[in-house]
Amino acid sequence: MQGFAEFIEKGGQFMYINLATSVLVMAIIADRAIFFLGKGSVNARAFLEQIRKLVLANNVDRAVKLCSATTAPVAQVARAGLQRMHRGEIAIAQSIEETLVDVTPMLKKRIQVLWSLANIATLIGLLGTVTGLIKAFGAVAAAKPEERTALLANGISEALNNTAMGLGIAVSCIIAHAILSAASKKQSSDLEGFALKIENLLAESAASGTAPAAGQAH
Repeated sequence: MQGFAEFIEKGGQFMYINLATSVLVMAIIADRAIFFLGKGSVNARAFLEQIRKLVLANNVDRAVKLCSATTAPVAQVARAGLQRMHRGEIAIAQSIEETLVDVTPMLKKRIQVLWSLANIATLIGLLGTVTGLIKAFGAVAAAKPEERTALLANGISEALNNTAMGLGIAVSCIIAHAILSAASKKQSSDLEGFALKIENLLAESAASGTAPAAGQAH
């Protein structure tokens, strides 16, 4: 920890800017990881099977409660359709499609920001590198001969520390962006498939009259 503090201190003012950037990056990564591993990680296939059993058992109210117990996108889509079962197939389809449009952005939220932060961190590191070199050569030009080596070494150290910090943050952002983008695409695909299947299930049930409307089930 002491070594890291010394590393930051030797990098000058731009290191603190990149340190703040790294905190923001970690916060975004943690937030998205919690979403994909937590409330957004409902197994769409298993969840659909639970809904299917409840609907076929004429227990729509319980299915709605099951969906309300989580904020997962699949649950929101299913609940929207279940609450419109008594209005017919067209209402079910419209409600599911509208909810799908509303919840899909949740899967992509803040992920693209990581790419921008990678570029910003690189540029901040580059600025720190340039200013470090300017300070180093400026100090060397005005210093006594016996002091020049130490001043040049300190200036180059500041420059390289900024380079390392900026590139380190950028690499972390790019890796996190790749992983989170893959997770987002997978969940988007699962959600679209789930929406189609739940729409067909509810439309068939509503058309055949095998399930009562939400609020009327016993």
